[in-house]
Amino acid sequence: MKIVEEIKCYVKQKLAHDFSGHDMAHIERVVGLTQQILPYEPKANCFIVILSAYLHDVIDEKVVADVNQASAELRGYLNSLNVSSDDISMIFDIIDNMSYRKNLASKKILSLEGKIVQDADRLDAIGAIGVARTFYYGGNKHHVMCDLAISPRTVINEVNYKQSSTVINHFYEKLFLLKDMMNTQIAKKLAVPRHQFLVEFVKQFEEEWRGEC
Repeated sequence: MKIVEEIKCYVKQKLAHDFSGHDMAHIERVVGLTQQILPYEPKANCFIVILSAYLHDVIDEKVVADVNQASAELRGYLNSLNVSSDDISMIFDIIDNMSYRKNLASKKILSLEGKIVQDADRLDAIGAIGVARTFYYGGNKHHVMCDLAISPRTVINEVNYKQSSTVINHFYEKLFLLKDMMNTQIAKKLAVPRHQFLVEFVKQFEEEWRGEC
């Protein structure tokens, strides 16, 4: 579909200089994961899912300096492609509300399409790719890799979510929780081996860090 190809090029340009793990490779994996989920959710609007998967990071504060400006630009671009106002509203409802941070205070009510994209994005945050992205992001933000004297935080909110913690603590504070936050049945199934990889990795990492193996 021509619109999808146009969107893909738009996103590739916007994320060309990202080195935080929210690059085009991440986007392509999320799109691929939505395509794995979609056959199990036949009531979902595939067009909305795919566009939202491609666009979910282009207005994210982790990626852009000015969220309002990026949002206005994206709306204008979608209008220029003759995407309907209803479809644009559905897309923005997803990409504005699906992030982990936005759901800390209270869980946002997402459409089925939003739940699918959220699941795909969260699946890409765990497993082997999740490990790599976590250290890549932590290095990009100059976070300490590990300090076993610093305990993982037990209360995370929108205010302190972005405050510096150790990379290893991020597994306890967020990544270990994602398996049980999946929306769709197939995502819950896909999350199990990825979650187990995280658990085994952190156990091995901490043993090596302490010099126990």
